[in-house]
Amino acid sequence: MVDRFYLTTSIAYANNQPGLHTLYEVIAADVIARWYRMKGVPTRFLTGTDEHSINIAQSAVDEGRTPRAFVDEKVELFRTAEAALRIKPDRFIRTTDPDHIRAAQEMVRRAYANGDIYPGTYEGWYCPNEGFRNASDVLETAEGTICPNHPGVPLQWLTERNWFFRLSAYQERLERHFAEHPDFVEPEYRRNEMLGFIRQGLEDFSISRERTPGDWGIPFPIAENGETAQREDGSWDPEAGKIYVWYDALINYITGAGFPAAPAEFARWWPADLHIIGKDIARFHTIFWPAMLWSAGLEAPRKVWVHGFMTVQGEKMSKSRGNFLDPIDMTTTFGTDGIRYVTLREVPFDRDADVSWDLFVRRYNADLANDFGNLVNRTVSMVNRYLDGERPAPAGGSLAAVAADALETYGQKLEGNLLHDALAALWSLVEAANRLVDSAKPWDLNKAAKTGDEAAAKQLNDVLGDLVEASRLVGLAAAPFMPDAAPRILGQVGFDYPYGEDGNGGPPILDQLRWGARAGEAGRVGAAEPLFPRLEAEAVDSAVG
Repeated sequence: MVDRFYLTTSIAYANNQPGLHTLYEVIAADVIARWYRMKGVPTRFLTGTDEHSINIAQSAVDEGRTPRAFVDEKVELFRTAEAALRIKPDRFIRTTDPDHIRAAQEMVRRAYANGDIYPGTYEGWYCPNEGFRNASDVLETAEGTICPNHPGVPLQWLTERNWFFRLSAYQERLERHFAEHPDFVEPEYRRNEMLGFIRQGLEDFSISRERTPGDWGIPFPIAENGETAQREDGSWDPEAGKIYVWYDALINYITGAGFPAAPAEFARWWPADLHIIGKDIARFHTIFWPAMLWSAGLEAPRKVWVHGFMTVQGEKMSKSRGNFLDPIDMTTTFGTDGIRYVTLREVPFDRDADVSWDLFVRRYNADLANDFGNLVNRTVSMVNRYLDGERPAPAGGSLAAVAADALETYGQKLEGNLLHDALAALWSLVEAANRLVDSAKPWDLNKAAKTGDEAAAKQLNDVLGDLVEASRLVGLAAAPFMPDAAPRILGQVGFDYPYGEDGNGGPPILDQLRWGARAGEAGRVGAAEPLFPRLEAEAVDSAVG
């Protein structure tokens, strides 16, 4: 049992409306956070927005607005989408937050004091959406040189005075860290990719910009002569430049843990237990970030989980490509729980996967409307019809053994960040329960019981008790994925739901997930109501159109 759990997502550029592909990792992190809260583990979940990119500043200038007004509007789009998806972070951090600005400047000062930064001249490609690009990080095409992650954004060739971080000084320590902590980066093949990059030899990287549109960004706190760049009146010397957006953004993870303003809080929550990031930013998080932390005298995070992309016909999703899935449209069609479930069941959390509305609809109808929704509906209806609503106790037949195996695997896979496999394991219990209905035929048992067949009456009671218990266990275990449906599911099978909206406040969930954990409680089932209405193609086409 861990004494606390701190997890983070990467922070997204606040330059547009977020798509489902952007919020995919946030949904996943929310599931993991809810699971640990329900286990009774003090949990801190951080997500937010990255707001100091050159692209954001230039877009604001082009629209005749201040960068701050521009990002404030975009951040509200993120908050609205995350609220619709029932994302419950302990903090939504913005890189424009005052405590983050202080943290970023403190990290620069510590790196300087440690001899790890120096002034120099940068000459090379710059992607406004991502930052400085080495020659090996760009692609030569017929249309010119492009950033592979943002092919539609023109690259800029820059020559300017910047500050550089001595990443090369941390080559040996990084190799040693990867060797001594084999689970630092997962999945393993992502670890091997990063280790291969390290072994090629590390180059120092720029951590400042000489100038930015609209003077946007966090002031670099040190002048080239090594003195403070802050003037007597509290303003900052513009000649010192701005902190480079990636250096600034990575620091959000320690800001969110209390650095440097709250030392006791920071000591409790850092190092992070889990950073969840996309594969395109693995190098920053697994190589640059540990070195930055060590330079400041801080520990590296315990684990970085690298997920793949949601793709459409093999292409990365993006609004500019026209293959964008709007999370608001998705929640309107599938419901909050439906879209959370199908996204994390249909998209493996360890690799790329092609998605579409059709795939999501088929998964929703098969798993939720047909399999689980139908199981709960049939179970509750039969208890009301055959047992006058009195909730029967589980008997502990073959379904109990299936439940034990399914729930053990579910917990292991969830805590191993293989969320798609966790759901597959849990749904093996749903499938077994449905097979029990088909094989035991409670309707025939009820007919026999009515004729005075005591054995049939007992078997009917046992079968329905096992089906109620299976429904309770699946509904409760799936609560991190389907937080709105969980209370309704438990209510229909006659139990209260003791957890708060974010998963806090109830008894340790592992105690509740034992077969028969609440068998001693008398009660009645509720009314059978549809949990996941089937989606018809016409309705989906209308929502998409």
